[in-house]
Amino acid sequence: MVLLPLVLHWFFIDMVASSDRKSSMAAQHICAFIEILSGTLAALLVLPPTGSIILHVCTPKALSDWYTLLHNPQPDYKETLHCTQEAVYPLYTLVLLIYAFSLLMTVTIRPFLLAWHNTNSGKKAIYCALYFYPILVLIHTVAAGLIYCAFPYIVIIISMITSASHFSIKFDQSAPALLMSSVTNVRNLIILLGHWLIHAYGIISLTGFKELWYLTLVPTPALFYILTAQFTDPMKIHND
Repeated sequence: MVLLPLVLHWFFIDMVASSDRKSSMAAQHICAFIEILSGTLAALLVLPPTGSIILHVCTPKALSDWYTLLHNPQPDYKETLHCTQEAVYPLYTLVLLIYAFSLLMTVTIRPFLLAWHNTNSGKKAIYCALYFYPILVLIHTVAAGLIYCAFPYIVIIISMITSASHFSIKFDQSAPALLMSSVTNVRNLIILLGHWLIHAYGIISLTGFKELWYLTLVPTPALFYILTAQFTDPMKIHND
């Protein structure tokens, strides 16, 4: 849930500020990382024990621990006692605090950076953040328990889908062209390495550090697409 706003920041900066100078785009990407990092540290410091990044966590044992609102006691099946509390404290609150502090950092720091670089297109990335943060809050509020239980699978699946989407927008779908564009183009290389890092994170989250040989599978989705794209090119099918 902390990775999501960072990835969305970078995506929208890349999308709306593509016409800016490379130095300006790089500065905006670094600024987005600093915003998320500072927001995360601020959230950790305000939660007990205050002033420390160490957390005292109530470890969830079941999915129902995340949704205590649905499990209010009803003694003798008569009157329902509404005594809902955060049984997984502070895992629920932590993400909401990170979003609040990160958004505060975005609207505080980013405008000064854009003014320094004298660019207007970057403002649209800030407007995008004002939209996607409330959406992320809503998703976390409703589906936090489901995400907590399934996030390794979600991360792996999404990283594979977005990796394929990145390759699919290339005009030349031949294996040599896809491979060369991934290696020679700095932007494509950074995007590919980012997908691999997220994919590795999902694998480690799923297996822990016990089965590290699974990390050798990280490049597999990208290599599979590069090697098989030529057989599924719609243009070839249409011509045939």
